[in-house]
Amino acid sequence: MKKIIIAEDSSVIQNLTKKILQIQNFSIIAVKNGQEVLDVLNKEDFDLILMDINMPKMDGMECAKQIRNLTDPIKSKIPILAITGNAKNYSINDFKEVGINEYIPKPLNFDLLVDKVKLYTEQDD
Repeated sequence: MKKIIIAEDSSVIQNLTKKILQIQNFSIIAVKNGQEVLDVLNKEDFDLILMDINMPKMDGMECAKQIRNLTDPIKSKIPILAITGNAKNYSINDFKEVGINEYIPKPLNFDLLVDKVKLYTEQDD
């Protein structure tokens, strides 16, 4: 079973995303900020990170940057999909620069989300 971290400070979006991905047979760990992403990543391996950009303590951009700088060659290459309502503040180049693979705008289109998650988690199979 593929394991995904959902980093999202809105519990409504977090719970909805979690349910939808669990139905698709993904194992989900949900966290509220970038620091928590790094903490769980430190303990376990994951196949994908869904990352909200605007989070307290450490935002998605900074978190992505830190993940890409990890010394672990597998963890530093985990696909990161950004979820954001403020994509207009960033260009796709800004996302690429910190190592985010792709972004999905809010309000979330869950069909698109599931398609992207499957696309990025099936690359290794």
